[in-house]
Amino acid sequence: MTASRRRWAGLVFISVAVALIIVDSTIVNVAIPSIVRDLDITSTQVQWVQESYTLVFAALLLVFGTLADRYGRRRILLTGVIIFAAASVFAAMAPSGELLILARIVQGVGGAMVLPTTLSLINATFRGKERGIAFAVWGSTIGGMVAVGPLLGGWLTTYYSWRWAFGINVPLAAIIVIGILLCVAESKDAGEPRRIDVIGAVLSVVASASLVFGLIEGRSYGWWLVRPGQAPVIGTWTWPFALSPIPVAFAITLASGAGFIWWGIRRQRAGATTLLAFALFTIPSFRNGNIAAMIVSLGEFGIILSLPLWLQNVIGYDALQTGLVLLALAIGSFAASGLSSVVLDKITPVAIVRVGILAEIVGVAGLGLVISADSTWLTVIPFLFVYGFGVGLATAQLTGVVLKDVPVEKSGQGSGTASTARQIGSALGIAILGTVLFTSLGSSLDARLAESSPNLPESARTQILDSVVLSAGGAIPALAAKDPDVGAAARAAFSDGTRYSAFAASGFLVLGLLATLRLSGQPTKEDAVPETEDQRAS
Repeated sequence: MTASRRRWAGLVFISVAVALIIVDSTIVNVAIPSIVRDLDITSTQVQWVQESYTLVFAALLLVFGTLADRYGRRRILLTGVIIFAAASVFAAMAPSGELLILARIVQGVGGAMVLPTTLSLINATFRGKERGIAFAVWGSTIGGMVAVGPLLGGWLTTYYSWRWAFGINVPLAAIIVIGILLCVAESKDAGEPRRIDVIGAVLSVVASASLVFGLIEGRSYGWWLVRPGQAPVIGTWTWPFALSPIPVAFAITLASGAGFIWWGIRRQRAGATTLLAFALFTIPSFRNGNIAAMIVSLGEFGIILSLPLWLQNVIGYDALQTGLVLLALAIGSFAASGLSSVVLDKITPVAIVRVGILAEIVGVAGLGLVISADSTWLTVIPFLFVYGFGVGLATAQLTGVVLKDVPVEKSGQGSGTASTARQIGSALGIAILGTVLFTSLGSSLDARLAESSPNLPESARTQILDSVVLSAGGAIPALAAKDPDVGAAARAAFSDGTRYSAFAASGFLVLGLLATLRLSGQPTKEDAVPETEDQRAS
C-alpha cells in the first residue's frame, strides 16, 4: 500500500474511532426509558448517566491532548479505545444506576483520550485541500453518528436489551485497534518532553465538575436555599446549612476557573508548559472559532436528550421506532457532507458554517413549533432532516476553521482545546436543557392538573408530579391507563417541556451564529497550498 493510500485508509479507522465515542454518547438516549424501568433510576440520575460521561470527557480533553503530543498520538488513541471498550463491558453489566454512572465516568476517560488524538493526527497528517477533505469526513462522521446511534440503540434495545447498547462497543473497538496499528503512523512532538501541568488539570476538572453539578442538581436541592427534605446526604452526613450547596458549587466554579486562568498565564510567562496553550488564543480564528463552537454545541446536542424521551413516553413509539425517526438527522447530515465537498471551492468554510448553523436554528425552532401530545413522525421528520443538514455543514468546517492557523507542533493542545470547547458546550447543553425540560414539565403538569382535576387532593397531585418528573416521563403510560385525564395532562405537560427545551436550544444556536460573525472568511496561506512535496512524492 502506498503512503497516500495508507493515509486515507488510516482516516477511515480514525473516523470509526470518532464514531465509537459519538455513537455511545447518543445511543444511550434511546435506551434511557428502558434503563429507567430496569434499574429504577430517577430523572436526575438520567441526566447524570449522560452528564457523567460528557463531564469527564470535557474535563480531561486538554490533559490527554498534551499527553498525546508528548508520548505519541497513536499510542494515546489506542489506549483510549481499549479503556473505552473495557468500561463498556462494565456498563453493560451494571446492576444499578450508581454503578452505571461509574462505568460512564470511566468511559469518559477513554473517550477523552480518543477525540483530541483523532483531530491532531488529521492535523499532522494532511495538508492543504486534503486537510479540508479529511476534516469534512471527520465532521460528517460526528453528524451522522448523532442519529445512527439512536437507530442502533433502538434496534438493540427493542429486540435484545439496552445492555447491548454498550456491548456493541467491544467488537467495534477491536476493529479500530487493528486498523490503527496497520494504517496510522505514530506522531508526536520532537525535542525534549514537556512536563504536565498537574495543578492546571486539577483546577480545570474542579471548575467543570462544580458547574455541571450546580446546573443539574439545582432543581433538586434549591437554587439558593435548601428545599425541605432535599438536603444532600453523603453516607451518614447530611448537608447542615439552610443555604443550598448550589451557590457554593457555583462559587467554586468561579474561583477554580479564575485560578486556572491565572495559573496558566503565570506559567506561560515563566516559560513553563501549560495545560491550555494560552498563546493560541492570540490567533483570531482559533479564539473566535472556539467561542462559536462552544455555544453551537450547547444548542446542538442538548435537544437530543429530550426527544427520545418524548417520542417514547408521550407519542408511544418503541425504541426502534424512535431510532428510525431520528434517522432523519443522519440523512440530513450525510446530504450536507456531499454538498459541502462540492461547494468548498466556491464559498469559504466560514460561510458554510453560517449556513449550517442557520439550518440548525430553523430545524430546532421548527421542532419547538410542531411538538405536541398529538404529533406524529410526519410532523417532526422534516425539521429533524433540516437540523441534521445543518449539523453536517457546520461541524466539519467549524473544526477546520478553528485549527487552520494552529502550528502542527501545537496540534495536540489546539485540538484538545477545540474538543474541550465543544464538549463543555455539550455538557452545558445537557445540564441546562435537561433542567429546562424537567422544571417546565413539573410546573406545566401542576397547572394542568389544577385545571383538569380541581378536586384532586394535594397529596395525590404531588405524588403524580413526583412520579412523572422523577421517572423522566416513564410513568405516563401507566397513569394514562389508570386515569385518562391525568395521562392526557401528563402527555401535554411533557410536550410543553420538550417544546421549551427546543426553543432554548434554538436561542443558543442564534448566539452561536452571531459569534461566527467574528470569524474571518479569508483562507490562510497554508490552505492555498494544495499539496506538500512529500504528498506529491507519495
